[in-house]
Amino acid sequence: MNVIQPLNLPKAPLKLEKKQGELYVWCVVRKKSLLLTPEEWVRQHFIHYLITSIQIPVERIASEFSIRVNGLARRCDLVVVDRNGNPKLIVECKAVSVPVDEHVLFQIAQYNRVLQVDYLLLTNGVDHFLSKINAETGELELQEALKKEWFDE
Repeated sequence: MNVIQPLNLPKAPLKLEKKQGELYVWCVVRKKSLLLTPEEWVRQHFIHYLITSIQIPVERIASEFSIRVNGLARRCDLVVVDRNGNPKLIVECKAVSVPVDEHVLFQIAQYNRVLQVDYLLLTNGVDHFLSKINAETGELELQEALKKEWFDE
């Protein structure tokens, strides 16, 4: 399978290198080279989208953020925090070939039971679903786009 696929995201200035026949990408958040998988391709593009288009400082983005859900170790693909370090957004990235469906929503909802963020975003690089969580009802309210001011508090 070809890892490098067109996405519904702005082009990203990814630094790619080949090591021992495998393709690696430099992660500006984790500050290290990572094996380029289809999911990593989407995650790295989304990181650059957050930094460049939404103007989120790289220091406020966590990749592979570790949490415990029902006693089990889990990792959120991306977590964006506000100025005070409070989690505001969880992003769950999937490979282009993986549909963004109720299974992905269930996964991110489990993560949010721990983090209690205001926004959830599901993406496979082509389809993106952004929701605000209504604090009173717990219902998801679809949003059209991320806004920088959500993270300025």
